[in-house]
This record gives sequence, structure tokens and C-alpha cells, in this order.
Amino acid sequence: MSRIHEALKRAEQERAARGAHTASVGDSSSGLQEMPLQTPSVFGNAAAPDASFAELDARLAQCPTLEWKPDTSTMLFMNGNGGARGTEEYRTLRSRLYHLREKTALKKLLVTSALPKEGKSFTAANLAQVLVRQHGRRVLLIDADLRRPRLHMMLGTTPGPGLSEYLLGDADEFSIMQRGQFENLFFIPGGAAIGNPAELVGNGRMKMLFERVEAMFDWIIVDSPPAVPVSDASVLAKACDGVLLVVRSNATTADVARKARQEFPDESLVGIVLNGTSDEAAPYARYYYETYEKKETAKPQG
Repeated sequence: MSRIHEALKRAEQERAARGAHTASVGDSSSGLQEMPLQTPSVFGNAAAPDASFAELDARLAQCPTLEWKPDTSTMLFMNGNGGARGTEEYRTLRSRLYHLREKTALKKLLVTSALPKEGKSFTAANLAQVLVRQHGRRVLLIDADLRRPRLHMMLGTTPGPGLSEYLLGDADEFSIMQRGQFENLFFIPGGAAIGNPAELVGNGRMKMLFERVEAMFDWIIVDSPPAVPVSDASVLAKACDGVLLVVRSNATTADVARKARQEFPDESLVGIVLNGTSDEAAPYARYYYETYEKKETAKPQG
């Protein structure tokens, strides 16, 4: 049973005992790898003001469980080898994100790149996997690249119903979520192809989705389209707490990387993943993470 579920159950019991309609849930902190769970005192929202903690958690438990058939060449934590090439770099990235979360609110993380084929979807998927490997952590992975959704292929699952159906108002948040073999990893695929993705991601329903589900997850990882060719990423970033920018070594030029960074406010860019720095055959052999402090840029690590 996850820590979130335990906290929700405890809050519901306390509320029932008092006969009240709200409950306060205390946080507990235990360091870098075990950060406080940000469970709000009132779990309901405008769309479901009377839903209790237990009711919403039960609905989440009813999300369809599918037989994912992941591409084990790219899903590093789904091939049964916890020491596979690249896994340690993702553990380092996880630690640094938790360290950053000690200083600022960070739960909804947008993962993007300057241009296509730089590894943003790969990074988003494996980051979600390494985050959920910690005991009691619940993670939601969202494919918000409605122009070229790929995460469902990498995870080996169905492409919908998904985010596009939700943004169109054709589905609710629980019907578009699914889970596979990881107990606490939930996934929202891109859904059906649409003709106006920029307008759709900016119609306000993305923010509504976050308001409905945020309290149920420790992390929400959002894969977006590349930042330079289209505007979707900058629109999505406004609803997230931070942006992780993926650039590819020997492929992304400095000018293009700078242009991508300029699409986001300095305070929203939390770091850069430099992808493909190894000369070995594996295209994702090494990853380095650079942390940005407010107005101060750290030197790249090697």
C-alpha cells in the first residue's frame, strides 16, 4: 500500500470521526530520497467538490490495467536489468530533482527538447520509471506531444483513449489513465490524432486536469513537442512547475539550444539533460544533468 493511499485513508477516517467535510493531512520529511508528500487539506476540486479522499483514490484504483509490452531497448527499467547502461545516470537525475524540490515547489515537470529526435520522450519515460521505483511513490506520465505521440509505442500499450479526448471534453481523467506492470506508474497516452493541437493544449482543460489529479501523485511527468518548431511546449509549461530541456550532443547547435531556452522563463527551467555524449553504439549511453539556480547558470558537469 502506498504512502499516498495510507495518508488518504487516514484523512478520511479523521474526517468521518469529526463529522466534518474537510481534513488536514500532515507531511513527513525524511531527506533527499524521501521527500514530503504534498497532500492538501482539501482533496476535492471544483469539478467534484463532494468527492471524498477514499472515493477519489478508489476511482484511481479502477483505472484499467493493461498488458504493456515495452520496448526493452529504450525502456531501461523494464528489461529486468536494474544495472543496464544509463540507469545510474537516471538515478542521479532523480536525486538532483529531489534536491531541487527541497528549495522550490516541483511536482509537474515538463520534458521537452529544442528539435525532434533529441531524446525527450526517452528521457520522460525513463525518468518516470526511476521515480516510481522508490517505495510508495506514485507517478503519472503524460504524452502531451499531440503532434507525434510516441510514449505508447515505447511502453507497448494502446494510444487511446488519451489526452486529446480529455481536452476535447469527450472523456474524464480516470477513463484516459492506464497502468501496466508497475503498480504506481500511471500513463495518459496522446489519444486520437487532431488537427489543432496548439489551440487544444491552450484551451484551459490541461490546467483542469492537473487540478483534478495532482494531489494523487508525487510526480507528474509531461512529454511535450519540441520547443523551437511549435508553440505547444511554452503553452504547456505555464501549467507546470518546471521544465527539463533535452539536447543531443553533436546534434543540437548552440544557437538552437539557446533559442529553445528562450521559450521559457529563467525561473521555470530547472535543468538540461545532455543526451548521446558517448561514442559507443548505444545512442543513450550517458546523461548529464545541469541544475539552474534562479539567475545563475552552473557549469556543465563532465
